[in-house]
Amino acid sequence: MAVRLRRAWADLPGWALWVLAVYLIGFAEGTADHVRWMTHGGIHAYAQSYPQIAIQVLFVSLVVLDPLVFALVAFVRREGIWLAAVVMALDMAANWIGNWTSIRRDWVPNVPWLITLFGALVLVTALPLLHATARARHDGSPRLSSWRS
Repeated sequence: MAVRLRRAWADLPGWALWVLAVYLIGFAEGTADHVRWMTHGGIHAYAQSYPQIAIQVLFVSLVVLDPLVFALVAFVRREGIWLAAVVMALDMAANWIGNWTSIRRDWVPNVPWLITLFGALVLVTALPLLHATARARHDGSPRLSSWRS
């Protein structure tokens, strides 16, 4: 398995390695942040800051989804790239919606800058990464889909 994993990373172009590394850092930080919230308030950790139930449910579910994205991306699974894009689209939307009243009042300190920048990076790079991983898998060398290596 370690050989296949090394080969999966080695077959990617340099830019894709850097982008996947940023994905891993971002989703590791997201996991830690949501776990911190949950340790302080349990499943109701977001109730005071975000009164919308759907946003609370999303943020609580990120305790599972963020590490799942991390693991899938670490194993260079295309599903991880797709899930990263979906998670970040939802996370950005939830943060903007949940903070909209504050953003309208004083936008500079209240805009979720880090989430927005990371989410934009994920959304802009998802398709190129999917193409890069597809090319790396179909270049004729044994790939993760081959169980005999």
